[in-house]
Amino acid sequence: MEAANIKILFFDVGGILLTNGWGRDSRKLACEKFGLDHAEVNELHNFIFNVYEIGSITLDQYLDTVVFNHPRDFVREDFKEFMFSQSVELGETLAWLKEWKKDCGFRIISLNNEGKELNDYRVKKFKLHDCFDAFVSSCEVKMRKPDPGIWQLAMGIAQVSPQQCVYFDDRIMFVNTAQKLGIRAFQHTDFETTKKILEDLKKENGTH
Repeated sequence: MEAANIKILFFDVGGILLTNGWGRDSRKLACEKFGLDHAEVNELHNFIFNVYEIGSITLDQYLDTVVFNHPRDFVREDFKEFMFSQSVELGETLAWLKEWKKDCGFRIISLNNEGKELNDYRVKKFKLHDCFDAFVSSCEVKMRKPDPGIWQLAMGIAQVSPQQCVYFDDRIMFVNTAQKLGIRAFQHTDFETTKKILEDLKKENGTH
């Protein structure tokens, strides 16, 4: 049977287009900069970060638990500013994708795990509206990868079948989850590889 026309490209953001919003390396740097106990911060982070990512608590509430659970000699705003500063563009993928999107023939939707304040900051700072038609973010939909429900919700929003979607993520676990739902999914390893896959998809779609 001929493959269904691809209509939607779903993209993770952290690890492909931008650094992770608040990843392991950023937390380690924060502990060094602000003189925090790395083991304690990590333990508390792992305990509560998922709750932040599904939008159940605010960034301030996350920080109350993880950082400001003791008196500190620095202020909250300085720590938050440091958190936001950890988001930087990764290589040339984002700039290329913004251009490619203009005539690629696909709708592109972000599908990411991110807490609201970090997500909002990243969308505005890096002009992600130029890249994505919609944002299915864990903080807004109250589900996070690897919950299969977040892909199913995204497909429902886009009104597409799994065969009409392609998904890109840097984490193999999430690629595997998408594949189990019948979505063609690729692990992003570097810009050139992902660029070639996208160019091939565009050619393939143009032949139907």
